[in-house]
Amino acid sequence: MNGLYPPTSHDPAETAKAPPGDAPAPVAANLPAARGACPNARTSLPGNPLAPGAARRFIRAALADWAGLGPPDEPQLPELTEQFAYEAVVLVNELVTNAVVHAGTTVDVLCRLESGEGPEPAALVIEVSDHHPSRAVRSEPQPARDEGAAYEYGRGLQVVAALAECWGITYRTGLKTVWARLTVDEQEPPGQPGGHRDELLQRGLRVAEILAPSPHRTPRRHDRDWVNRGALSFLAEASDLLAGQFDEDMIAALAGQLLVPRLAEWCAIWLDEDAGGPLAAPRLARVWHARESAIEPLRAAVEKEPPRLPAAARGGPVPMPWPRAPELGGDGTALAYRLVAGGSEVGVLLLGRAGLLRLPDEVTGLIEDFLRRVALAIGAARQYTRQATISRVLQRGLLPTRVAEIPGIDSAFVYQPSNEALAGGDFYDVFPGADGRWCFALGDVQGSGPEAAVVTGLARPWLRLLAREGYAVHEVLDRLNQLLVDDATEAAEAAVRLATADPATTTGAPDDAQARFLSLLYGELVPDDADGSVRCTLASAGHPLPLLLRPDGSVRAAAVPQILLGVVEGARYESESLRLLPGDTLLCVTDGVTERRSGPHLFDDADGLATELARCVGLTASGVAARIKQAVYDFGDTPPADDLALLVLRAS
Repeated sequence: MNGLYPPTSHDPAETAKAPPGDAPAPVAANLPAARGACPNARTSLPGNPLAPGAARRFIRAALADWAGLGPPDEPQLPELTEQFAYEAVVLVNELVTNAVVHAGTTVDVLCRLESGEGPEPAALVIEVSDHHPSRAVRSEPQPARDEGAAYEYGRGLQVVAALAECWGITYRTGLKTVWARLTVDEQEPPGQPGGHRDELLQRGLRVAEILAPSPHRTPRRHDRDWVNRGALSFLAEASDLLAGQFDEDMIAALAGQLLVPRLAEWCAIWLDEDAGGPLAAPRLARVWHARESAIEPLRAAVEKEPPRLPAAARGGPVPMPWPRAPELGGDGTALAYRLVAGGSEVGVLLLGRAGLLRLPDEVTGLIEDFLRRVALAIGAARQYTRQATISRVLQRGLLPTRVAEIPGIDSAFVYQPSNEALAGGDFYDVFPGADGRWCFALGDVQGSGPEAAVVTGLARPWLRLLAREGYAVHEVLDRLNQLLVDDATEAAEAAVRLATADPATTTGAPDDAQARFLSLLYGELVPDDADGSVRCTLASAGHPLPLLLRPDGSVRAAAVPQILLGVVEGARYESESLRLLPGDTLLCVTDGVTERRSGPHLFDDADGLATELARCVGLTASGVAARIKQAVYDFGDTPPADDLALLVLRAS
């Protein structure tokens, strides 16, 4: 799934664009223009919530028309199995959903069936174009926040990547096309089910099946045998899917798609505001109906008459009046459930089924089990959101609100925490010191989370205070080391006292002391107006060494390694000085850069960082920072697992 363009015959640039319109254009299928031409079909859909459903019907109709197409004297097109049609429906659903939710323009859909030649297998090429070429193609679900929106949110492009042989993006003036190529697999030999289907594909199909069941697999009535056979599998798959979500609106969207049409014909979900107080009105987060044309009438009906549940209702079904909307039919069963997680109410769900006086007990019991999982997922998502918010607030307090501008120095920095839900252990600072000196620091606390944040909250103010008192670079490190040792000693003594008073405690002195180790690169800059150079005095305490880049492309270390701060009481540190001439660049990084891993290899193996920096001759500080950051991200196949921080100082 590398996003490379397919062969020329698949290039969406060769595809004639269907004219835009406010309603789906008629399907133009079975169009082999000449002998051996590929049948194709195209349509134009409005950028609204009805587009994904229309796209699914469009692709099924096209595949049905193409079944067995081809003159007798030419090779027949490949046999299209129901499984292949199902995968194609899921694929076009995801592509159209992505375009509608994130572009909002008219969507053009084209599909082309290729019989394949020689070693090339037969394939279906699907192209989805929108008229918002600057929008980003989302690889993760990004639910709309507008309370009035009724979009089918989709699962991002993970399912597309799992199903398609290859996919990619083509930009043209005023148009963006996302295309995917789905191979028509040959029948697998008996006894070898699945063939080359790998685990990722199977996972994608399970997710797609549970969220977008094909019509023939959807029960048209409540079949007790189906409930008894599929209940455990349904709950297991639903739990697995909900557990990976950290956004309550996405959970509400998934819950609606899981319930409808399997267990209900329609549903509506209200969420209580997390910190809205007892008088805050619940928010209508999701409305879903098996017939997409009935979604808006259903929304209008339930907004007027939201369910009012008695205080005694704690998760069981409560009969409710049938919503007043002609599109929903005249009668049926409507039930409301309160969503409860950890003893707290998180929302209300209303669902209905037309033509039934009551739902079987097996169905209501399955719905209760499912909604308990939904409520727990919402509670976990809110806990995650609270923790992430606290960490962001804490992180903002630990980092400088403004980085000082140093005369004669072009500076840039990058800070990227590995987990936004936890305060990182890396920090940076640039600030004015005493007697016309300018100070800079880049540090990394051993550990992460609250323990690391405590040390960062102590070290940065101490560092500024010592610098502004006029202490030299090495003296600042001497005193900061002693402060950290003293603080660790006090923490250890407190832990011992606590353990003595309460032997059941798990807090231990070694862990508390270790959390106060700090690697730090600290330096001072003094501009020299006479020749435009800048005198730099710096020292590294257990930190990756800074690198100096000269205009001729040579790179060397600008300091010598010394022991971590907070480890040895009474340790003494040394500093060294150098001159930054115009065009010289000083690069300072944390170990999130040097120890970036790709399998058994590190980014800085064989002086990898110096090699990359040597390619940055002539770049501005911002250009160097961007180049190094991109190189770090490109080094591995997964995002960095450690906090990433770097500071670039260039004499201008």
